[in-house]
Amino acid sequence: MKKYMFILIILNFILTGCWDKRELNELAITLALGIDKVEGEDEYEVTAQVVVPSAVSMKDGTGGTAVTLFTENGETVYEALRRMTKVSPRKIYPGHLQMLIIGEELAKEGIGASLDLLARDWELRPDFYVVVAKDVTAREILNVTTDLESIPASKMFAGLKVSEKAWAGTYGVTLDELIVDLISEGKEAVLTGIQLAGNKQIGSTQQNIESISKPAQIKYDNLAVFKEDRLMGWLTEQDSRGYSGITNSVKSTVTSISCPNEGKSTIEVTNFHSKVEGNIVHGKPEVNIHTKAEGKVGEVRCKIDLKNPEAIQELEKIYEKEATRIINETIHVLQQEYQSDIFGFGEAIHRSNPQEWDQIKENWDEEFSDLTVNVKVDMKIRLTGTVNSSFLEKIKN
Repeated sequence: MKKYMFILIILNFILTGCWDKRELNELAITLALGIDKVEGEDEYEVTAQVVVPSAVSMKDGTGGTAVTLFTENGETVYEALRRMTKVSPRKIYPGHLQMLIIGEELAKEGIGASLDLLARDWELRPDFYVVVAKDVTAREILNVTTDLESIPASKMFAGLKVSEKAWAGTYGVTLDELIVDLISEGKEAVLTGIQLAGNKQIGSTQQNIESISKPAQIKYDNLAVFKEDRLMGWLTEQDSRGYSGITNSVKSTVTSISCPNEGKSTIEVTNFHSKVEGNIVHGKPEVNIHTKAEGKVGEVRCKIDLKNPEAIQELEKIYEKEATRIINETIHVLQQEYQSDIFGFGEAIHRSNPQEWDQIKENWDEEFSDLTVNVKVDMKIRLTGTVNSSFLEKIKN
């Protein structure tokens, strides 16, 4: 017993407490940051969306907005954040960051330098989402009040997570994933766009959440295409969905297709897996994409007997043709309009033929533009719902 007591006494001298601990009442908990480029200046405008503790407290809620904004300029992001102590009674603490919003103008100039602090700050967990503000500034996005979630950053975070699981046109990218894409050979980065729809003046007031139809809403747009660290342009909704299909990012989605005769049906995709393989054929790089999809009939607006296996096979072939068209058109746009390999085709060539890749990687932009890509899609419809035909047939008859 004396021996154990002696050990405990020794440990008291060796062990230390949390030397860097901070009390919550000393910190401004920041859930979202926005970074814009100051027009005409070599400075950043940084906006922090900070939680108001009294407003979110169940016991002592004041009924006011759940967040407040602090905005400052600086030659670096770090400087702007420290400058906020001139107006904030607490030090900005981004350890629980959920969203980083980059202004479109800054994205066009290059985002690499603005990410340096966030990449090296030990207080930050790199699992927050990064998006690009489209047609508005990051500050304007963060200045919109939201319903359902009283904290706008939380709504944006949850909304992107839900959307990428249910709709193939959006894609959640964390800081870690973005940096990997920025420094990778043979793959460029993409980020989901975020927009402000409606009246941005009313959007910053309590009035915005007091009506059923919101005067201003935050919504996710299509994907932003990067080359190195610069924004090159925006994909359409169809091309954004094509990108998700190529990069094996589809978790679930729905696709409207034509019926064998006339009318439309909708297929809910429940499983989607794409395999990208690179190769060198006759001295030229080539990529094969093989996609296997499974789904079920979600909606029928045509005359079709879903009890007939041949009818199901026809729907599968129509889906395969439509998915192949979308993927090919997406590749064509990136090859001809942006010359940006956001799919990682270069990485696929590198994996399969590392020696040949070393010879072509310096001219990969040109090689990518002329790259032959072979696409094959296989679809299996597993379920048809609780009815075998649409009740619309009986209405029309």
